[in-house]
Amino acid sequence: MIGKISGRLEYRAEDHVLIDVRGVGYLVYVSQRVMAGLPGPGEAVALYTDLLVREDNLQLFGFTTLVEKEWHRLLMSVQGIGAKASMAILGALGADGVSRAIALGDWNALAKAKGVGPKTAQRVAIELKDKAPSVMAMGGMGAVQADDAVIEDVVTTPARQAAPKANPAQSEALSALANLGYAPGDAAGAVAEAAGADPDGDTPTLIRAALKLLAPKG
Repeated sequence: MIGKISGRLEYRAEDHVLIDVRGVGYLVYVSQRVMAGLPGPGEAVALYTDLLVREDNLQLFGFTTLVEKEWHRLLMSVQGIGAKASMAILGALGADGVSRAIALGDWNALAKAKGVGPKTAQRVAIELKDKAPSVMAMGGMGAVQADDAVIEDVVTTPARQAAPKANPAQSEALSALANLGYAPGDAAGAVAEAAGADPDGDTPTLIRAALKLLAPKG
């Protein structure tokens, strides 16, 4: 299993890139969101990858975070969701957006992805809802770093890709609520809603907002 690719970006196509790793070129399919954040040809790049094995084909799919890679794996487990639909969902919402949508059961958000109909979106929201807490808890692991990329000596020192910094606030808030005794599903839904209202909120802010949402009504 190929879990990570680090090397030099050779070229970018509409839905995939070619990454040179010491003379071996790996064709990696990525979402439009990931594509937009990649550097130009000749520069260092690193991606987490998932290998799809078929009888007549092998395909690598690339992701900037482990959360995104895990959602791809889980989305692919739902009937009616193939690699193309999974990449469309991740491209439309991003990993955090998918976490929020599934934690809140917001199938309408999932249905905005190209090629994903309402029935399929509802199936995704229902089947993966219980998975949301554990995936959201992975948020503090951070993004893959292109500084680890393997670049041939003949290449002049390239500009390094600035990998986006992961915000661990959601996973930390989720952990705090779990320690307070809240059920994982309830905690994940509250944190997702709080993060949706304040995407840049720090851990204490998200905890306070989530606690208000979890407080008994009336």
